[in-house]
Amino acid sequence: MRKIWKKPILPIASISLASVMFVNAIPETPVQAKLNVQSQVQTKNHLLPLGTPNLQEKRTSMNLAPGVKYTKINRGETSSKDFYTVDVAFVETQKQAKILLGNLKKDGFNRAHIIKESDRAVDDRKKGPLGYIVRIGQYQLEADAAEMKNKLSEKGYSGLRTVYTGEDGEKTTGPWIVNVLEVDQDGFYGHVVPELANDAVTGKETLTQIADRNDAIAGVNAGYFVMGEKDGTPGDLAGIFASKGQLVSEAINGRSALILSSAEGKANIASVSTSIQATSSDGAVMEVDGLNRKPGLIRNCGGVGGDTITERAKHDFTCKDESELIQYTSVFGEKTESGDGMEVVVNHAGVVAEIRNKRGGDIPSGGSVLAGTGEAAEWLRDHARQGKKIQVKSKIIGDGKQLKLDQSTSMINGGPRLMKNGEISINAVEEGFHWEEDPGFYYRFGERRNPRTLAGIKENGNLLFVTIDGRAPGWSVGANFEESAKVMKSLGAVDAINLDGGGSTTMTVWDDRVTRPSDAAGERPIADGILLVE
Repeated sequence: MRKIWKKPILPIASISLASVMFVNAIPETPVQAKLNVQSQVQTKNHLLPLGTPNLQEKRTSMNLAPGVKYTKINRGETSSKDFYTVDVAFVETQKQAKILLGNLKKDGFNRAHIIKESDRAVDDRKKGPLGYIVRIGQYQLEADAAEMKNKLSEKGYSGLRTVYTGEDGEKTTGPWIVNVLEVDQDGFYGHVVPELANDAVTGKETLTQIADRNDAIAGVNAGYFVMGEKDGTPGDLAGIFASKGQLVSEAINGRSALILSSAEGKANIASVSTSIQATSSDGAVMEVDGLNRKPGLIRNCGGVGGDTITERAKHDFTCKDESELIQYTSVFGEKTESGDGMEVVVNHAGVVAEIRNKRGGDIPSGGSVLAGTGEAAEWLRDHARQGKKIQVKSKIIGDGKQLKLDQSTSMINGGPRLMKNGEISINAVEEGFHWEEDPGFYYRFGERRNPRTLAGIKENGNLLFVTIDGRAPGWSVGANFEESAKVMKSLGAVDAINLDGGGSTTMTVWDDRVTRPSDAAGERPIADGILLVE
């Protein structure tokens, strides 16, 4: 008989190099209070590779359940050398930077200067500097930097950013707040599973709400998703999502995903692609462009069927296609996305039960709806007539091999990959995190420090889920891609992946949120979370 564990908190030794002072601290939570009363042990082993080696670091841990350990790491301190400033622009060439600098001086902004950004993505084949930053001002208060930004805006400058230099990706003393969940799948009696917000594709919830609804021991935010209606269906997974044997969202082809298998107790990180086809009983075959999303809008791109501007992955960009075939299942919600085109309702046996001349109808609980626009709508009219059968089959390829999808397998989108076979291996260009026409995108996303959510697998099969708070000077400066990979390696990961970060980065432990939201509005509603449940 399996023993059920109900919220035990079993303290183990805290690891500390010294106490560290932080400003703007969040109120103490019950979890933090339990951590703070534990004994402290001095050690210099296994320090995080953030900042210089001599920085002070405090680690405090507790067992949440058999096989589950939570650790909070405070490292470093605010640097007196970091300050607020205004980035006027990130440009590709030194000539562009000098022209802009000259214009600023003509307008009376004499303290502007140019910074060369030499670092490129590891897998970027192009050589030379990534670009040049034109920057102005040095302020201790963010409000003063914002005032300079307003003055520049009044002079007609656009694309301005108020930034904190501790987040540049250059040398700093921090500080950093890192939260770590380690799961020994052999010792953990529960399950590690992805859960959708609202138990459906449509809509969003905070991780706190998702975790509370599922009575989770702990959880982290998961994959990328559609934020607003202009980019598709809010809450739609912008990449692969599979759970309980069901493929819910198609892959951003060629992008990495975290693959969990509760039956085998194994996890994997692989570059995945999906291929989905609809076959009519008359023999006609049509490519299915996507699952459970708005036709015509492909968030993060990486689709099929002539998408523009690209079929390659392109992060934080929405590609378009006027001719798409989309399959909806009941996990999407009650109704399909409305609009021009047509729909056919297919029952549980694959027989066409209803034909609709417009999109936006009910989704049957036991069947599905095929929605077509453009040429896909014409295909439905010709080959999906009442009484005919339509069979939809999907194939998932991971690292060149077909992956089996069963009731125990889950897949969560992310990217880029950070580690492979024990070595740091960041494939940011390959996975669409570098925009050729705008090198500043990769600089802001990959080279600058941001809040991060990371997943990793240790050599012994243990799972690591890690958050690094960011965009909070005096509390935590975040991490860039390279720092994230080094952190995962130092924690023992042999394979690791970057999940959705920024304002989405969240971790819960029992009823507490142990991360600090970086969005001004507070904890961000998200599309899915990875939960530890009994």
